[in-house]
Amino acid sequence: MVKSLNDYYYYAKRLKIIVSQGHLLEVEYYNNIIFMSNTLILSIETSCDETAIAILRSSKKGLEILTNQVSSQVKLHAKWGGVVPNLAAREHLKNFPKLLKMALEEAQITPSQLDAISVTSGPGLIPALLVGVNYAKTLSYLWEKPLIGIHHIEGHIYANFIETQELGVRNEDLANKKQKPNSYNLIPRTYIEFPILALVVSGGHTQLVLMKDHLQYEIIGQTVDDAVGEAFDKVARILGIGYPGGPKVAQQAANFQFPISNFQTKSNNSTSKQNYEFDEAKKLMPKKLIFPRPMLHKKNFNFSFSGLKTAVLYETKKLQEKLPVTSYELLIPEICHEFQQACIDVLVSKTIKAAEIYKPKTILLAGGVSANTELREQLGKAISKSLPTTTYHLPPINLTGDNAAMIAAAAAFRWEKMTEAQKKKALDGWKTIQPNANLKMK
Repeated sequence: MVKSLNDYYYYAKRLKIIVSQGHLLEVEYYNNIIFMSNTLILSIETSCDETAIAILRSSKKGLEILTNQVSSQVKLHAKWGGVVPNLAAREHLKNFPKLLKMALEEAQITPSQLDAISVTSGPGLIPALLVGVNYAKTLSYLWEKPLIGIHHIEGHIYANFIETQELGVRNEDLANKKQKPNSYNLIPRTYIEFPILALVVSGGHTQLVLMKDHLQYEIIGQTVDDAVGEAFDKVARILGIGYPGGPKVAQQAANFQFPISNFQTKSNNSTSKQNYEFDEAKKLMPKKLIFPRPMLHKKNFNFSFSGLKTAVLYETKKLQEKLPVTSYELLIPEICHEFQQACIDVLVSKTIKAAEIYKPKTILLAGGVSANTELREQLGKAISKSLPTTTYHLPPINLTGDNAAMIAAAAAFRWEKMTEAQKKKALDGWKTIQPNANLKMK
């Protein structure tokens, strides 16, 4: 029997909560926070090249996104083949005022109604982080609101705790990361059972994170060189297929059907020159293109993608030296497919091995690369096969990239666990919070 509850949060075991005459009589324990009060949090994310502002409400029903504004700089940085930090910071400065106005208008919220402000304080590009943190500190001071600093990866993990039905949202809106006022519908969030093993995959991080409870993190494996998202970007640059690399490589990989060596001719409708070039490409390709799976059989749970990227570079140089441009381009889908599969094989294998040892009840996928369809599907199949009693949880596709809603979600959980004294101290967050490009998650 439960006679009283902590003023800020309680834990529930299942969706069974017994209430009589307005009084809570019994809660079956499930190790998940149920938010005890309505809380409004405005959040800011500027760790890289996305300017993002969100307003989120937490309540007994779960987490509700009132607005999730994201301004992408992909087109701006594409001509450089990657993010230019100072250019990103300049765009954040330009975008922030209009995004803030749009967020408050769409959420129909005034600053006085907010309970707290949260901001990504790191890790990330220091010029970009400086803009977001300084804006957050300014708003905290002017509006006299508590300020909470959030680790960027913590935000990606907590994107899994936001449930959306995404009704009425067109595919092109999701692709452009544009949300409409009614695109999110409040529904009870899934009760994710601990311990959790989170596979975090992004442009800056590749980690296996063990969580025994909310906001408790133990990194049991991480990349020793390039992050997997960084490797995708570099391979896309090597192949000349554009930026950002993740979607570009995935698109090319999806076009691959069979090894080029399996075909007798490119097409019956092809010219003799095209068939000649196709045959020349076949001669240089092995029956099956195979790239290495770095550290696949190591006993630890660390990753390495630098050598894989280098293998793609050497193979590409060899083909470019010996083939006409048109023939070389025929091989790009196969190269992308094998590179992507090599990455997935390592990520899935390490995750399953870690889960077999640490025995989590839930496996989460998080980070920008979690949008990769093949990774989502292949990890799910591996879990079903090897760990049938383990729950597999994915973030909504439109919350996989950098956004402020995920930062607000993490802040909501931190806010619920804070004492009144800690909340009061957060009023001075504008004095103490500083951006940290190498911030550690703890």
